[in-house]
Amino acid sequence: MTRKPFLITIIFLLAACAPLDFPLTDSPTTVTQIPFYASDTPAPFIVPVTDTPEPFIVPVTDTAPVIDSLPITDTPVVVPATKWWDVYFTDPLTINNPDIVDDSIDEKLIRLINSAQTSIHIASFEFNITSIAEALIAAKNRGVDVKWATDSKHGLEYDTMPGRGQFALLTGAGIEVKDDAGRSALMHNKFWIFDGQTVWTGSTNITVNGIFTQNNNVLVIRSSDIAFIFEREFQELWSNQFGPRAPSTVNNQWAILDGTPLQVLFSSEDHVVSNLIALVNDAQVNIRFLAFSFTDYPLAKAMIDRAAAGVDVKGVYETFGSTSTGSEMKTFWCAGVPVRQDGNPGFLHDKIIIIDNSIVVTGSLNYSSNADDSNEENVVIVDNAEIAALYLQEFEKLWNQAHDLEAGTVACE
Repeated sequence: MTRKPFLITIIFLLAACAPLDFPLTDSPTTVTQIPFYASDTPAPFIVPVTDTPEPFIVPVTDTAPVIDSLPITDTPVVVPATKWWDVYFTDPLTINNPDIVDDSIDEKLIRLINSAQTSIHIASFEFNITSIAEALIAAKNRGVDVKWATDSKHGLEYDTMPGRGQFALLTGAGIEVKDDAGRSALMHNKFWIFDGQTVWTGSTNITVNGIFTQNNNVLVIRSSDIAFIFEREFQELWSNQFGPRAPSTVNNQWAILDGTPLQVLFSSEDHVVSNLIALVNDAQVNIRFLAFSFTDYPLAKAMIDRAAAGVDVKGVYETFGSTSTGSEMKTFWCAGVPVRQDGNPGFLHDKIIIIDNSIVVTGSLNYSSNADDSNEENVVIVDNAEIAALYLQEFEKLWNQAHDLEAGTVACE
C-alpha cells in the first residue's frame, strides 16, 4: 500500500484555505501559502490525556570557553546559499571539544550571526557559549537589531551560575534580553530569525552540552514567509503573550517552498500533539522517532495502533527517565513495538518523528502534556524525501548505538 502523496492532498485543500493576513514578499524560493490539514480541530482521543510532569531538567554548569577560531568582523560576511534548507546534527562521538569549533553547530551558527545585516531575533531556552555572545555583540555594534527572549529560570536566573554570565555580556553591550516573567511553565522555544529571511530551529540549546555532548538537530530554512511566521510568534513572546491564551494564527502558518509543503506550529495555542496524532494516523509505511521525553499517551497509542495495522514503528528514548512512571516507553515495549534506550553517555535531546520516509517533525517540543498544554514551544513539519533521508540516516546511527531494555526492566501487566 502506498501513501497518497502529501503534496497532492495539500493542493486538493487549497480552495478551503483562509486568506493570508500578511503579504508575500520576494524571496529566492517559490512560495505558496497552503495548509496541511482541512481543519485545525483536534482529533478525538480514545483515551484521556494525563498531565505528566517533565521527568527532569538538568542545569548546565560546565564552564564555557571563549572560542576565537572564527573571526568576528565589523561588517557582515554574507555566505551565499545554494538551497533553501540545511540540516545539521551534533556528533558527540567525534565533535565533542568546545575548544575546536570546526564543523560544529557552534561554527555554523556564528557564521549566520556574522552574515546578519539588519536583525537577529532569538527565542531560546538557555545559553552559555561566550563565543556566540561575542558574535552577537559584534552584530549589535555594526547596527544589527539583536533581541533575545528566554526562560526566566533556565535563562536569566541560571545566568548567575558558574560557567554562565553570557546574558549579562549581552545586556552589558546594550542587547535587550527578556524572560517569560517567572511563569512555572517553560519558555522552551529554540528558534533564531536572521534579517527576516532565515530561520534556525530544531532541538539544540545554545549551550556547551547542547552542542558538544548531546544528540541534537538543527533545521535552517531560508524563506521570508517562514521567517515572518516565526517573527510573529517572537513578537508575541516579546509582548508577554504566553501560554494557551496567546493568539493562534495556525491557519496562516503554512507554505510550499520549491515544491515542499511545510507547516509551523506553536504550543500551547496550536494544539500541536493533536496535529501530530493526525499525521501518525495517516502513516502507511513506517514511523521512526527520537525522543528526549515521551510521556504523551494518546500520541504513543496512535503509533501503537499504526504498528498493529502493519506500519513499521521504531523509536529511541533518552535513557535517563525512560522507565519513569510517566514515560510511555513501557507502553511501546509491552505492545511489542521496538524501542531502545540511547547509547549516549550525555543526553539524546532530539524531538524527531519521521513518517513514510518523507515527513519530518522537529523542533523544541517534547512529547508531553506539559509541553503541549503550557510551555512555549515551536515545531516544524516538512514533507521532503531528501530532508527525511538525512533524518533517517541519523535515526539509524542512533538506533545502532542504542540498546534494548534489559530483561526485567519493566513488567508488562
